[in-house]
Amino acid sequence: MTTEDLMDYNSLVERAMRSVVRQSLEIAGTKGLPGEHHFYITFLTNHTGVSIPDFLRHKYPETMTIVLQHQFFNLNVTKDGFSVQLSFNKQMCDLVIPFDALQTFADPSVNFGLQFNAVEMFDEESFMEEELVDFDLALSNDGDDNQSSDVKNSGDKVVRLDAFRKKDD
Repeated sequence: MTTEDLMDYNSLVERAMRSVVRQSLEIAGTKGLPGEHHFYITFLTNHTGVSIPDFLRHKYPETMTIVLQHQFFNLNVTKDGFSVQLSFNKQMCDLVIPFDALQTFADPSVNFGLQFNAVEMFDEESFMEEELVDFDLALSNDGDDNQSSDVKNSGDKVVRLDAFRKKDD
């Protein structure tokens, strides 16, 4: 039995992660990028509020990844998003990106990354309907030879959830 999440934890986590991006960009905008830090930012190009030149929207109709490292200009951060000037084919372009459009944020120099929209990816009902692997079998075998080949060959780590399950009295 699942109880309704009246706290909306997924939304709280999403907002907190976007706040990390906002604060990181604010540091980069005011002080520059310290040391070897640099950002890879992937966003939805067709999201409401995204403003990019037409040739970029044509080339990247769904998502686009930008890198903020050595050559970026006029980085301006607001509570809802950021704008930046980047050079594409020696042409300066203005980009406006709302934080809600972000898909990923990474700083490979310190092996840090965030992936957004986790709420949709881990919706329990749709996840269980779409997955082909029998997780009860995967969780109960702990690497036994009779484990399904899908689980063995997936390369994914199997996490035991028994400790988190509600025990029957």
